[in-house]
Amino acid sequence: MSVASSAISRDPNGFTATDYGLYAVTVLAWGFSWIAMKSQVATVVPEVSVFWRFVLAASIMMVWVKFRGHTLSFGWREHIRFAGLGALLFSTNFTLFYYGAMQIPSGLLAVIFSTASIFNLFLSLVLFGQRPNLLALAAGFLGFAGIAFMFWPKFADAEFNTHAAVGLGMCIAGTLSFCFGNMVSADTQKEGIAVAPATAWGMVYGACFLGLFSALRGQSFAVEWSYSYFGGLVFLAIVSSVIAFASYLTLLGRIGSARAGYATVMFPVVALTLSTIFEGYQWTAIAALGLVCVLGGNIMMLKAR
Repeated sequence: MSVASSAISRDPNGFTATDYGLYAVTVLAWGFSWIAMKSQVATVVPEVSVFWRFVLAASIMMVWVKFRGHTLSFGWREHIRFAGLGALLFSTNFTLFYYGAMQIPSGLLAVIFSTASIFNLFLSLVLFGQRPNLLALAAGFLGFAGIAFMFWPKFADAEFNTHAAVGLGMCIAGTLSFCFGNMVSADTQKEGIAVAPATAWGMVYGACFLGLFSALRGQSFAVEWSYSYFGGLVFLAIVSSVIAFASYLTLLGRIGSARAGYATVMFPVVALTLSTIFEGYQWTAIAALGLVCVLGGNIMMLKAR
């Protein structure tokens, strides 16, 4: 591609059509996942549901990687990276969030997870010496405030006790696990390792860690034999794991962890829109203000360099 054609393909914010496409796929895939997740935790313990999710996702990713002609043969140093991805992105963060969700209002989960865009900025500074862009930092805080406004009716009247505090701590730890996984993925891509094989191996390790954790806890690996459970499992494995993570991690390598991380602010908006359609969510003035903040923060983040 020539310099001229490359310049034409990018907008003033430095984004290509591919970047926007990856961003949209990530937001929509994770936004729709909230509905599917409900069917996974009613009768099956979280770590077992997530285990089967990533067993299926890892199998699909391995087949896809071979089909695309990528190598799956790596040295032990690379496998340490993949194990890190499995521990941080594909096991620990999910398990912590699932258990945290049992203790705190569901809306608070989205608020906590939306801080990922802010955590990514600070972790990039601490780990890689990348100074945070002030516009990106402001966008992250604006988006976080917007999500808090949107979900305020969900938890404004909730009583916080010791169990809720433990749940809150789990969700914060889960978000940090996700963000550290972002850093491992970004550094892995800088080493020239493609996203697809790294993700495939990361999911394999994640499934292994979850299986070991479940076995040590004496959990049964039996699942609920229902259309809703298996439909949710297939959706979460294929759309919310294979497609969403491949899109998000590719985007992370292309535009940076701060701007890619803003997807964690946008997908609760999709989830609330679906809740409005299917669950009768009632919008309030403060929720509408939150939506304005989120969208405004999104515009600021896309303009940040």
